[in-house]
Amino acid sequence: MSGLTLLFWIALPYVAIAVFVVGHVWRWRVDQYGWTTRSSQLQESRLLSIGGPIFHYATFAAIGGHVLGILIPASWTAAVGIDEGMYRAISASLGTIAGLLVAVGLLVLVYRRVSVPRVRVTTSRTDVLAYVLLTIVIGLGLGETVGVNLLGGGYDYRSTVALWFRGLFLLNPRPELMVSAPPVYQAHVILAWLLFMVWPFSRLVHAWSYPLMFLGRPWILYRSYRRTRAGRREAAANR
Repeated sequence: MSGLTLLFWIALPYVAIAVFVVGHVWRWRVDQYGWTTRSSQLQESRLLSIGGPIFHYATFAAIGGHVLGILIPASWTAAVGIDEGMYRAISASLGTIAGLLVAVGLLVLVYRRVSVPRVRVTTSRTDVLAYVLLTIVIGLGLGETVGVNLLGGGYDYRSTVALWFRGLFLLNPRPELMVSAPPVYQAHVILAWLLFMVWPFSRLVHAWSYPLMFLGRPWILYRSYRRTRAGRREAAANR
């Protein structure tokens, strides 16, 4: 077994998991006030209101597809009557829709961050790295879903990638499974691990801070200063 095989399919995953966990603990302990997406809604809201919901909801759908394909054994889906051909047709079609929507939402958000100066200055170098990795990972994922499984001959990643991934958490990694996977799958996995290593140090940490307590609170509305002054004048004139 070569050194690169051990590096990419055993060492890198465990290092990435360690950095992901320890990095979040460190970030929470030393930078609780920075544990936020650092909202830039006040700098620009129109593009944010378009790209934000598309990206987030489509990402939830894409994550659900990954859970079904990677974490749930093929024998479980076969037990409910979904064979490999049916699974591939469903995952490729729904995955293509979710992947395209994720890409569209991300492109809108990236365009907003690049084209609006007031938003651009709030972006750190770590955030830029996270955006680059996220863009490449999504692009490779679309290549797998559309190019290989939808338009191509298909690839049963549940017999290689999924088994290898689950083996990592069972402390029984089988790197030879990933060596046999197509290059696009290998690149997708490697860059995904790198993204996980960057995650704790970027604005992506806000994904773990969904404000459930806000569901029972009224909306916080942002109003322009000019509009507020006009309202005050009108209220004063009616007294």
